[in-house]
Amino acid sequence: MTEATSQSTQSTLVIPQLIVGLGNPEAKYEKTRHNIGFDAVDALAKRSQISWNENRRFQALFGEGQASRVDKLRLLKPLTYMNRSGQAIRAATDWYKLPPESVLIIYDDMDLPVGRLRLRLSGSAGGHNGMKSAIAHLGTQNFPRLRIGIGKSGTDKDTVSHVLGKFSPQETQLMSEVLQVVVDAVELALRQGVEKAMSLYNSRSVEINT
Repeated sequence: MTEATSQSTQSTLVIPQLIVGLGNPEAKYEKTRHNIGFDAVDALAKRSQISWNENRRFQALFGEGQASRVDKLRLLKPLTYMNRSGQAIRAATDWYKLPPESVLIIYDDMDLPVGRLRLRLSGSAGGHNGMKSAIAHLGTQNFPRLRIGIGKSGTDKDTVSHVLGKFSPQETQLMSEVLQVVVDAVELALRQGVEKAMSLYNSRSVEINT
């Protein structure tokens, strides 16, 4: 590898410095499909024994500590409701002087089946209102994101009812496994970069045991 190639590789290594989970703050939204982003950062906080505290400056729950072999882990759960998530994210990035590409956002995706994850370095909102807000407030689409599959409704149920509904008992058991895979993927991204985590986890699938 030439020196120029080495420098190019280093310059594209994306290490997240702020992990954001998207969701809605009220108790009635707990454990719904749309709140799986909250559940993901809760799982990260639990594994790293990080406590949540309300941060009024950020309009969010915030926690920081050390993850596995990582010096600093910052976690954020916006309390602004989904459609205004970007306000909290921008407040945190401004405070810590973080560039958008250092923010990893975790959220639900109906276009992925339950049990699948998809990491990307950038991209559109894909119709997700929380991501629309994040893109608007960060002023760019160039930041990493981790989408967690919640699947489409198998019935005539409308989209809102589906995303704001709760997982079935079978799916709930599966999602607890999915969240551990999410934590593993994020920890790898923190150590070796998002692209490394993409190469290992984008092809992974957690199946329902029948």
